[in-house]
Amino acid sequence: FVKVVKNKAYFKRYQVKYRRRREGKTDYRARKRLTVQDKNKYFTPKYRLVVRLTNTDIVCQVASARISGDRILTAAYAHELPKYGVKVGLTNFAAAYCVGLLCARRVLQKLKLDTKYTGKKDVDGTMYTVEDLENAPRPFACNLDVGLARTTTGAKVFSALKGAVDGGLKIPHSERRFPGYDAEAKKFDPETLKKRIFGEHVADYMRTMKEEDSSKYKVHFSSFVKNGIDADKVANMYKSAHAAIRADPSFTKKTPKEGITKKRWNRKRLTLKERRNRIKQIIAAAEKAKASQ
Repeated sequence: FVKVVKNKAYFKRYQVKYRRRREGKTDYRARKRLTVQDKNKYFTPKYRLVVRLTNTDIVCQVASARISGDRILTAAYAHELPKYGVKVGLTNFAAAYCVGLLCARRVLQKLKLDTKYTGKKDVDGTMYTVEDLENAPRPFACNLDVGLARTTTGAKVFSALKGAVDGGLKIPHSERRFPGYDAEAKKFDPETLKKRIFGEHVADYMRTMKEEDSSKYKVHFSSFVKNGIDADKVANMYKSAHAAIRADPSFTKKTPKEGITKKRWNRKRLTLKERRNRIKQIIAAAEKAKASQ
């Protein structure tokens, strides 16, 4: 005798999960807590700093939930960093900080709060929280949305968080997930975080590899070599990028390239006038053929 667990009653009562849960894209338990707003706040948006990491890019968005879907207030991407002088290493810890800083300065510029809330210009890795100003609008507040990323100590999502906080956004956080925090001693070393923000860990790895195997170094750091960036120039590259982002965080659209014709594999859709004209030509050609016979 084999007991049938999934019988007819089971399937009749089965409820299909949400599509994005089936696809493994959304954690709805976390999303509910990040998006549900208090009823007495009516239609006030509840903003989230959405950080997503891909193999080739880092995405930071300031989003709010609506019934029709999420609305993006502003966004920043790692592929924009070459504009600010960071042409290599667009997915490392230091680049994530730059993207978070860019997103923060961009949203404050859009809301005309960039002159009031400048954030922390001196990057030293210490804890910083934006404070309210008297006779001024309150600081822009949002919550960190990491999606399905593992929130381990030293993860890149927290680098983007640190960049956004130093950029002037008010985001609840602690130092427990930053590099340099010792869980056993319960102490935080800001110098470790500062070195990561300026890419010192990358520079140290470059020096070590260059000493041990120069041929491997040329292959592994080929883009660095191509752009003339050695281990001593890494920290200055990110330092100048921070200053450039603060100077002009605005988004500039790319101008479309001229002389490009898009390929078509099907016929172009005709207007009503063109379709009627085509029918007239077909009828005229048929009548002409009939008359010639």
